[in-house]
Amino acid sequence: MKDPIRHFVAEFVGTFALVFIGGGAIVLSKMPGSNVGLVEVALAHGIILAVMVTALMRISGHFNPAVTIAFLTTRRIGSFMAGVYVLAQLLGAMVAAYALKAGTPEMLFEAARGGGQAVSLDITTGQAFLLEAIATFFLVFVIFGTAVDPKAPRVGGFAIGLTIAADILAIGPFTGASMNPARSFGPAIATNIWEGHLIYWVGPIVGAIIAAQLYEWVLMRHPVEPVEHGPVDPL
Repeated sequence: MKDPIRHFVAEFVGTFALVFIGGGAIVLSKMPGSNVGLVEVALAHGIILAVMVTALMRISGHFNPAVTIAFLTTRRIGSFMAGVYVLAQLLGAMVAAYALKAGTPEMLFEAARGGGQAVSLDITTGQAFLLEAIATFFLVFVIFGTAVDPKAPRVGGFAIGLTIAADILAIGPFTGASMNPARSFGPAIATNIWEGHLIYWVGPIVGAIIAAQLYEWVLMRHPVEPVEHGPVDPL
């Protein structure tokens, strides 16, 4: 029982930090006279994710249901532990959103949708889905390339945080650059605003699965099986 609890706590804290700090920056951007804009919001998300991934990656470090589902499809996590991870992520995001609601001015919190995301009127539902899928593809691809691959450069969460920041800079004005169903779920619960919420689940999950499968089966070289296991053709 110790391992599920340990992983639950790590995922809860990491996701809480991401939603609280990232959402806090979004709320602050709505303050009159504030100098917080897209760059600052992107950096807030990227920095806190880099720090929390580095601090907790020896235990878990997903903080994102799309990432966990991608790991599940590549058999890098079991179904029970995947459920533990996703539950912790959703609860962490929800508690973080309510903490922001309790700690920030009501008018700013509502204007920022609790730190949640919204689809721009300038794009279609299909375009929003595509942008979220591609952005999450980059995120999971980098996770596999820097944290999963046994021959990957050990850079902690730095590259992952940079990817989050870059994605927000690129598509933030169009979809809010969620890339993370939990990051959208928490604020939606706290504000009861569910507009476009399906996009923030389906898009990231599809992009994450494609990235994980591509890296796992095309780019990663799997070790040769022991001779007694019979001949194999390693990738």
